[in-house]
Amino acid sequence: MSDLLERLRGRGWRMTAQRRVVAEVLDGNHVHLTADEVHARAVAKLPEISRATVYNTLGELVSLGEVLEVATDKRAKRYDPNAHRPHHHLVCAQCGAIRDVHPNGNPLADLPDSERFGFTVSDVEVTYRGVCPNCAAA
Repeated sequence: MSDLLERLRGRGWRMTAQRRVVAEVLDGNHVHLTADEVHARAVAKLPEISRATVYNTLGELVSLGEVLEVATDKRAKRYDPNAHRPHHHLVCAQCGAIRDVHPNGNPLADLPDSERFGFTVSDVEVTYRGVCPNCAAA
């Protein structure tokens, strides 16, 4: 069973066939699918699943804090099931591929007091941009 499915079961989330398929599609490391990609993969497993059901399920998973909604540029939002392990993203500027990264250090602590402008900072999102090996080779 996937980590996401286990977490959802632990929360007592009602596991319909449609919800299970969406959770199964999202399972894995470095998964950052668009809603349309989730729908296409879900249809392959459960042909009768609707696009609306996929969108609604993704919205519920984000609201529960079990999936992160990632917007790294002007492309479609992507959904990241790695919601419980702090991480940043590495994004290919050409094809949009996204990888989870776990750099050393604490970016929250790296912001000097003089640059906080009185804010109580509670979260940091870092996006590294570059060109992936596939695009660099092309």
